[in-house]
Amino acid sequence: MADLTPIPLPVLINRMFRELEAKKSAFHLPRFKFAKAAAGRDLSTSIFGRRAATPFGPAAGPHTQLAQNIVLSWLAGGRVIELKTVQVLDHLEIARPCIDMETVGFNIEWSQELSLQQSLEEYVKATMLIEMAKAEGFAPGLEDTVIDMSVGYDLDGIRSDKVRAFIAGMKDASTVIERLRPQIPEAYARFRDLAFPTCISDSVTISTFHGCPPSEIEAIAGHLMAEEGLDVVVKLNPTLLGKADLNALLHNKLGYTDLVVPDATFEKDAKWGDVKGIVSRLGELADKLGRGFGVKFSNTLLVHNHKQFFPAGTGEMYLSGPPLHVLAIELVDRFRAEFGDRFPISFSAGIDVGNFADTVALGLKPVSVCTDLLKGAGYGKGAEYIADLADRLAEVEASDLDTYALKAFGLAGAALDDLDLPAERKAKLAAALETGEDLREAAGPDFDAWVSAARLRNTAHYAARVRADRRYSRPEVDNPPRRTGVALALLDCETCGKCVNVCPNDAIFRYPLSQEPVVTAVLQPGPGMVVGETQPVTRAQQIGIFADVCNRCGNCDVTCPETGGPFARKANLFGSASSLDDAPDRDGLAIERTAMGLRLHVRDDGRRFTIEDDGTRLTCNGGGFDLSIDPVSPEATVGTSDSPVDIGRLILFARIARAVTAPTIVTYANAAFD
Repeated sequence: MADLTPIPLPVLINRMFRELEAKKSAFHLPRFKFAKAAAGRDLSTSIFGRRAATPFGPAAGPHTQLAQNIVLSWLAGGRVIELKTVQVLDHLEIARPCIDMETVGFNIEWSQELSLQQSLEEYVKATMLIEMAKAEGFAPGLEDTVIDMSVGYDLDGIRSDKVRAFIAGMKDASTVIERLRPQIPEAYARFRDLAFPTCISDSVTISTFHGCPPSEIEAIAGHLMAEEGLDVVVKLNPTLLGKADLNALLHNKLGYTDLVVPDATFEKDAKWGDVKGIVSRLGELADKLGRGFGVKFSNTLLVHNHKQFFPAGTGEMYLSGPPLHVLAIELVDRFRAEFGDRFPISFSAGIDVGNFADTVALGLKPVSVCTDLLKGAGYGKGAEYIADLADRLAEVEASDLDTYALKAFGLAGAALDDLDLPAERKAKLAAALETGEDLREAAGPDFDAWVSAARLRNTAHYAARVRADRRYSRPEVDNPPRRTGVALALLDCETCGKCVNVCPNDAIFRYPLSQEPVVTAVLQPGPGMVVGETQPVTRAQQIGIFADVCNRCGNCDVTCPETGGPFARKANLFGSASSLDDAPDRDGLAIERTAMGLRLHVRDDGRRFTIEDDGTRLTCNGGGFDLSIDPVSPEATVGTSDSPVDIGRLILFARIARAVTAPTIVTYANAAFD
């Protein structure tokens, strides 16, 4: 099991601002890929009366668990941050690997990997870092941000003292903020007096998960509105389509005949009739309480595991990506056919740059992303979403998202037929549409109704379009990431950086290493030193893993052209000796700065030892040996050992430690030294 160890706030601050100064990037996201406001285009939306500068954001999942993930999502343009689902069971063991993005998207990850207290602190740290970024002028015109909680999975758990304390802390985080405020490093003391928002979130998305009884869904939502005073969104499952219709789309229309939903899932999940009643009653309750209520489409789709990627014995997995987009849009269409535009709908299913702007045109908010950010440029795609949406508004000469909804698909004229207005009034609005007048001004009090009618027309139009769009169908030949068949090693690989981009936790980094060959020198207890051939270092840049925030999800392994997985084969760097000791099944090193130089805490092939590096010699002990090594002349090693020791490897560890803490680069390791 790979447990996450949150990075302390001072380290995150040092890392972010040092990297910005040295490399014009933050957490590996280049500054030129930070989202930018579009002149003359208002991309903002309202989430239960709260302004979000864009309708884009990360979905609840691997991108919204740790503080640096959330900040990365924000820098990329996410202004509605859906936090990872938390529950009362906060010490889970989740099988690894858990994320498979080889073709579409599958995962077996479903809940938080931190304690509830750790989760609360991560979310507070993230909002503090975002406020610091705003203060430095990172996103002029795109400041407004909405953060949404996600909780599950049963009423008893949500009523527990632990979950209620978490919710209370999210509504009023002043205690946590004041505890963290003094930790802001002296070099950034200018941020200590910022007015950090004390309410992190007062809205929540309920993750009903698969098999949650309809009565339980309603009871959870009612409790959160009435007892916790929260605005509530209920996330619904694709199985609402029913077995026959879902399979007709998934198998017959899209061609994913190998994806089989267990019959028991349809039996246990809420049915359409159940949801109609639940939504109507919860809508009435929300009106009575003065709270907001909406729905989300959709949860992932539970299917039989027919692949070999996940650990043996994994019987089921969750589908995401392109095919889920079609299923979820179908549900949006059906929901609006039933309820019109009465309830706000948030959306996350197979969103990518190619369909984001179209989906926004349906009036869905937010439109959030997960699978697409786990591929290719990762967080770097965010600015493309924002830029493409701005371009689409410009194409139809829309200044805001409501006007864009009217014009996006050319259905504003047809939508007039759905309004209960006098014929002469409709004719006047149609003329305004033709002459390019300001539609908001022309429609006046009828504008909102016109926009709602257009959203409904857009939804039916888009649902029909995606059903027929071959881009969502299974390709005749799968096109998985390129593989070379070369086995990864501790040093040297293609250094393509794909693993860096797709890691949701910012755990993977590049570091420069001198191309001095690695000496093969083994000290034998009896005959002494045996010096063999040197191994070349062929790459000036190497790949490392910051183990504290690597949960071995497997996504880097899927993306890497070589075999073995960067998380398993590359140098694993721990933030402290204690976090190294807490991962006894994982080799790696933790680095401390001492008065004499560096102290390395190392586990290699299960053997635990320390290396003191004073810049001229290495003093190594533990693991059955006590040695003094000259890194230049390893044959001059003196000391004792009760078993063979690879002296060249010890020297290599020292070289890596010096490299990742060098002042010329920025890593979590040297950010911890202040």
